[in-house]
Amino acid sequence: MEWPSYLDEYQKLVIRMNTPRAMIDNAGCSNATRVTIDSARRHGILLEAVQVLTDLNLSIKKAYISSDGQWFMDVFHVTDLNGNKLTDESVINYIEQSLGTIHYTSSRSIEGLTALELTGTDRVGLLSEVFAVLADLQCNVVESKVWTHNGRIASLIHVKDCDSGSQIEDCRKINRIEARLRNVLKGDNDIKSAKTSISMSVTHTERRLHQMMFADRDYERKPIISKSNDSLVVLVQNCLERGYSVVNVQCKDRMKLLFDVVCTLTDMQYVVFHATINTAADRACMEFFIKHTDGTPISSEAEKQRVILCLQASIERRASQGVRLELCTSDRAGLLADVTRTFRENGLNVTRAEISTTGDTALNVFYVTDAAGNAADSKIIEGVRQKIGLNDLKVKELPLIYHQKAEEKDEPTVGVGGAMLSLGSLVMRNLYNLGLIRSYS
Repeated sequence: MEWPSYLDEYQKLVIRMNTPRAMIDNAGCSNATRVTIDSARRHGILLEAVQVLTDLNLSIKKAYISSDGQWFMDVFHVTDLNGNKLTDESVINYIEQSLGTIHYTSSRSIEGLTALELTGTDRVGLLSEVFAVLADLQCNVVESKVWTHNGRIASLIHVKDCDSGSQIEDCRKINRIEARLRNVLKGDNDIKSAKTSISMSVTHTERRLHQMMFADRDYERKPIISKSNDSLVVLVQNCLERGYSVVNVQCKDRMKLLFDVVCTLTDMQYVVFHATINTAADRACMEFFIKHTDGTPISSEAEKQRVILCLQASIERRASQGVRLELCTSDRAGLLADVTRTFRENGLNVTRAEISTTGDTALNVFYVTDAAGNAADSKIIEGVRQKIGLNDLKVKELPLIYHQKAEEKDEPTVGVGGAMLSLGSLVMRNLYNLGLIRSYS
């Protein structure tokens, strides 16, 4: 293990004494790999553990989280996207190594790239205008993620200078980029809230997008098109005898759902002391026992409502709306500007995007709707594919998440009316469910 240069010998000793231990077991569960982590407790460590698993596109089928005193233990039942146990030794070793070093993982600079952060009001063709400006200013987009929610847009774009092939260091050019992008984001109606900035480092791209949309207060804004989501339920109650606030979330399951919820709770300065996560068919039921970082529970009805709105927003931001289009082609200057201009000219709006470059190949994913936010006409999609290239741009279905049969799943710990089990019952029941004790009765 290589230690960061800023640590002295005493700090290294403390880390050795408190290094998280990760145990991966393929024998204890018939249909999933069990990942157990125990470590000294600190704020944010749960998020970092979940982040390691979700960055590998693992499906978390069930989890139990407990934190008492200065120690915490997490147990995750995970599979790959096909519902299989983890058998690749390189993946298992990576998980063990990553979970064992999360105590001193810090934000990192994106070497050789300049990070642009953009927030503003979403509109049809906005992304096309942004990429056109970058192409005109000789900026090559290497990586980017774009989210939209409630009429707002947040994007983190990593670029390099076309001439030098590295990050942009000319202050005058940086100022021109910021000014022109700010004008694009402002449009005619967003004079005050449109923002552009240069970021020298990021902790995690998707966490940063959550932070940007949270700072933009997207959770308070009404969507341009009202689409009720009856399947999403968030409840907040106080368990006063134990000093906790209890958050119950029930919604459609999807990849990275737990990451999105834990990310929001962490950035709102709440600590998760106990939690259970269960999935059945395509549904997820999650229960979190939380406190503020100062050890107090939620204190007012207004704060409860704010937590509910923020968690609903965190779940909805990544929800995939529209047709998924995957572009795989040779990278070139202005590629993204050309592709997104074709979308705009055909009345397609990009609701989410993931841009990446590997060597000389561009691997991009777009989710598109029509201008009103409804499903795009299949004839328009085919017309766009013909213009861009049928072999380059393809319609792709979302990857399926495997779940065991509903009858094999555990009983939810939260009833339909939101009735809670006692904390002791919850802890013992889930220790049993996760195979850590023989009986909880």
